[in-house]
Amino acid sequence: MPPDIEHTVPAQVFRQAVEQSALAISITDPKARILYANPAFQRVTGYDAGEIVDTNESILSYKVTPRIVYETMWAQLSRQRAWNGLLVNRRKDGSRYLADLTITPVLDDAGHTTHYLGMHRDVTEVHRLERQVQNQKLLIESVVDAAPVAFVLLDENEKVILDNQEYKKLVGDLGGHLGGEPATRILHRVRARLGEEFEQVRKSGRGFSGQEMRIDRGASEARWLSCAGSWFEEIDGSADAFYEPKRRRYLLLLIQDISALKRQEEAIRAYSLRAVLQERERIASVREALAGAVFQLEGPLNQIAAALHMLERRAGGEDAPLTATLGDALRDGRAALETLRACIPSEAEEAEQSVELNGLLADVLRIVTPDLLAAGVVVDWRPAPGAPHLLGRPRQLATLFRQLLTNAIEAIREARGETRDIRLTTHERDDSIEIIVADSGPGIPSEWQLKVFEPFFTTKGAEHQHLGMGLTLAQDIVTRHGGVIEIDPDYTGGTRLRVQFPRPRQATPRDKA
Repeated sequence: MPPDIEHTVPAQVFRQAVEQSALAISITDPKARILYANPAFQRVTGYDAGEIVDTNESILSYKVTPRIVYETMWAQLSRQRAWNGLLVNRRKDGSRYLADLTITPVLDDAGHTTHYLGMHRDVTEVHRLERQVQNQKLLIESVVDAAPVAFVLLDENEKVILDNQEYKKLVGDLGGHLGGEPATRILHRVRARLGEEFEQVRKSGRGFSGQEMRIDRGASEARWLSCAGSWFEEIDGSADAFYEPKRRRYLLLLIQDISALKRQEEAIRAYSLRAVLQERERIASVREALAGAVFQLEGPLNQIAAALHMLERRAGGEDAPLTATLGDALRDGRAALETLRACIPSEAEEAEQSVELNGLLADVLRIVTPDLLAAGVVVDWRPAPGAPHLLGRPRQLATLFRQLLTNAIEAIREARGETRDIRLTTHERDDSIEIIVADSGPGIPSEWQLKVFEPFFTTKGAEHQHLGMGLTLAQDIVTRHGGVIEIDPDYTGGTRLRVQFPRPRQATPRDKA
């Protein structure tokens, strides 16, 4: 002992410190024979001082401790280096405990080992709690991994720190279509949809649920996800936060694939939409027929009116009978014309609402699928990834797109070429939503590209029994929605129609991503 320490701290204090220590301490000779054991050692092992002194430390050993542990311990001590490790020891009553043991060689002035100082703690309960936590963690991970729902845990920076197998599958399926980490992109969509409400539920910790969104995957079928999230806090376990607890907030995001259910709903909706469109088409055909009849009758009646006007200007009385007859014919003709106009069915009013464009187009494609198959036409369907919405009337819009697709199919039939495809694309612009329908048909001559939108103009012969109102109706629907429809004059592979609608500026739609 250095003289200064011996002078400032008497040897008796060292002995009392060891005697009164809560740590089990023993001193042995180089052969591990116990020379001294403090009271804490006696309490841990159950042996009195008279029973334990002069016995070998091996009296505490238990057979479950691997031999390699002891061999490693003695190899380290033989190099005069301290050793620390865990041993399964046995008390006097036969009960076992786990000892966290540190053995330090005590050297004399010549550098020889004269004694070993052993200090150990009973860490059985600590080990049990650690194992319990590990087992619970493994159990939770097993349950989470086996769940048919994707689980993902996000930290405050929205970084994924824990996920399960279902989420990993989701990453493989949708990572490329969402343009990044699926959980982060999905959360951004939920935030955009909820707006200010998102921050309110985040701060309050209430969470959210039932947030459905459609993920389009190009030519593949769309996927539908239902999302729920809940925030919770964790108290920081670092030493810095011992006296001043720090809390970390995490978001547990649950993502369930509801595509099968949505496909059933879409099939039912498509069936209902087909019935509605068929009824609208029946009414439209009646409207077209009556409008055509009115148009055809107006010409002769105008000629009669002109002849009557000429006769009335002549002074001769010999034309009076003819004038009277023409007057009666004109009056009766106009009455019949008004009767025809009155018979034209009015179009039912439809309320405006938020329309998810990709979903509507998918429904229309389902409706025209039989026509596509019959004509051998392949559709290259490329929906916009952001699931664009517009404010409009869904039935009118469905009628518009069905009309455009039907025209494209008929054009391809007429062309009888080897290439038989339709390219249907949606794009989101800064201030508009664009839909492009391109077909591999014969195309429309430049001199007709404006006339095709005029009423009763048709490029088909009379044998096809077309009144030429299809594109007129389409233009009318587009105009009602504040949009523009035009034929691309530079397209040479057939016909390419471009439809543009203004994007809604306010009121984020319920399903807008």
